[in-house]
Amino acid sequence: MDTSKELLFFFSALGVFNGIILGVYFFFFTKKKYLTNYFLGALLFALSIRIGKSVFVYFHPELPKMYLQFGLTACFFIGPFLYYFIKSAVDEVQVMPRKWKFILAFWAVLIAAVGILYPYEVYPELWGGYFIRIIYCQWFVYIVFASFELRGVLKKVLNRKEKMTPAEIWFGMLFLGNFLLFLFYFLSIIGAPGATYISGAVVFSFILYLGISILLYRKKTDDLFLLNGKISNKKIDSKEASIWSEKLENAMFEKSLYKNPNLTLQDLSQEINISSHQLSQFLNNNLGKNFTSFVNEFRINEACRIITSSDKLTLESVGYDVGFNSKSTFFTAFKKHTGTTPLNYQIQALQP
Repeated sequence: MDTSKELLFFFSALGVFNGIILGVYFFFFTKKKYLTNYFLGALLFALSIRIGKSVFVYFHPELPKMYLQFGLTACFFIGPFLYYFIKSAVDEVQVMPRKWKFILAFWAVLIAAVGILYPYEVYPELWGGYFIRIIYCQWFVYIVFASFELRGVLKKVLNRKEKMTPAEIWFGMLFLGNFLLFLFYFLSIIGAPGATYISGAVVFSFILYLGISILLYRKKTDDLFLLNGKISNKKIDSKEASIWSEKLENAMFEKSLYKNPNLTLQDLSQEINISSHQLSQFLNNNLGKNFTSFVNEFRINEACRIITSSDKLTLESVGYDVGFNSKSTFFTAFKKHTGTTPLNYQIQALQP
């Protein structure tokens, strides 16, 4: 390689290395463990593998075809990780919903099965002709979904008169960076004039260094992952609040959602068809309690009913029956809400 190609290789390969390091940082070393951080780390891993494949194949085309399959497999996860990264920030999701886990597992099983049944080394035409189109189509669909979730931020990007928060700038930059990366690869694949296969790696490295610069420049970075910022202190309109309250009561009583020990804010918000951000705002500002306290009230009320109606069940089993996942959690919540322990409450309730 001549000097210019060596510099290009070094710059691109260094971008891949830094992407992996930054992914590790978001997974393990951020102070606050937002779900958003984990998806960003996963996104950087997938991008780094995809870009790494491009770099090494471009400069060393004699490498085994296995690397091509590995890179394209990683590409299959870029779209989902980008979408869930943005979705978890917009809806303030802290615990990954089962639906997300199922979808990610589905993609993993599908691409693994295809890779085993149709390895690149044996079916290069199939991968280069059909599979790559499916992969890029899937990537594009997830970009569209992500843009819909981020539409408010993207409007501010286009309308320069509106002031943007650091988090909005951060998310807008990451989304547009991923879109540009997709665009450069897509143009290269269809053979557009002036588009080269290595251009995607260069774009990735540039965006990554820009992101690292922002992180190093800012002493505080946690606010970059809170897209909606702090929950507004404004109360929900009384008429709308009444509707939401009724829906919540129905969901908790009729479906006994509180008995699910894994119930999350996102699960409950989906049940009444509002965003988790709106539900959190409603609980905090209109009801004066957080999600955990709200759910635990239903659990404790049901526990009190069971304790007063029968002494055949152990207190520990009562806690599990009403939705607590441990004895200590049940006892602590019970005393907080009733002012006494479950045992004392049982003794008083069963006294003649």
